Amino acid sequence: MNSDSPGQSAPGPFSRAAALVRAAGTAIPATWLVGVSILSVQFGAGVAKNLFAVLPPSTVVWLRLLASALVLLCFAPPPLRGHSRTDWLVAVGFGTSLAVMNYAIYESFARIPLGVAVTIEFLGPLAVAVAGSRRWRDLVWVVLAGTGVALLGWDDGGVTLAGVAFAALAGAAWACYILLSAATGRRFPGTSGLTVASVIGAVLVAPMGLAHSSPALLDPSVLLTGLAVGLLSSVIPYSLEMQALRRIPPGVFGILMSLEPAAAALVGLVLLGEFLTVAQWAAVACVVVASVGATRSARL
Repeated sequence: MNSDSPGQSAPGPFSRAAALVRAAGTAIPATWLVGVSILSVQFGAGVAKNLFAVLPPSTVVWLRLLASALVLLCFAPPPLRGHSRTDWLVAVGFGTSLAVMNYAIYESFARIPLGVAVTIEFLGPLAVAVAGSRRWRDLVWVVLAGTGVALLGWDDGGVTLAGVAFAALAGAAWACYILLSAATGRRFPGTSGLTVASVIGAVLVAPMGLAHSSPALLDPSVLLTGLAVGLLSSVIPYSLEMQALRRIPPGVFGILMSLEPAAAALVGLVLLGEFLTVAQWAAVACVVVASVGATRSARL
């Protein structure tokens, strides 16, 4: 007997919890959902960076991916049958991009301020937004973003070459993540594609995360903090964004997401005491404006 058939069995606790979350999401304005999502991601990054005092970035990344994978497996288990080899290859690519993106940005956080790292990383989705465009106005956004990067180099303010390189790698992985996310979404229903990607990402990062771990990994408080990072950085924001995208146009969503570098800089200031220089704040502003402009241009 198929337990998923209507009327055959009562919904489980995870299904009821998911239904409650969806109901709560419809009562909150969509723009607020995106705002909370952005703050959740960056607050999770700040909490993760605080863990670097007891665990290396690779181990924190593994904890984040493992926590999000376990939660998503409970709420959105993927169907294991009915998918072609191509479907699974796309999902593996999606999971690989997720692993590289998270590993690289956490290694960047360990070396440079949070706001600077996310500003550089955000060049990835910006490149996706303007890729293939033949409109001259889009060159303005590219130049503006390039100006922002140049400003970061003008005043180092605690910026290291390795930190910048890891942030740039995270940006490239983020661009791949965007493209592969859409492809995975067409092949796996609901959020089950993200579940597959999170499991794959956790498996790929596990060797590095465990090889460089310390006895602190067995501390219950550290494990709970790792769970919190997974919830704040992956599960909560993705769920909120899915709710928001059902109610606002993708273009509006993209413009709101363009505020992420500024949010990262503010969280870094408040949570980590990372004070950016004037040049670095100007760089953040350049990338935010360039992203907003590129997103608006893509809607035309």
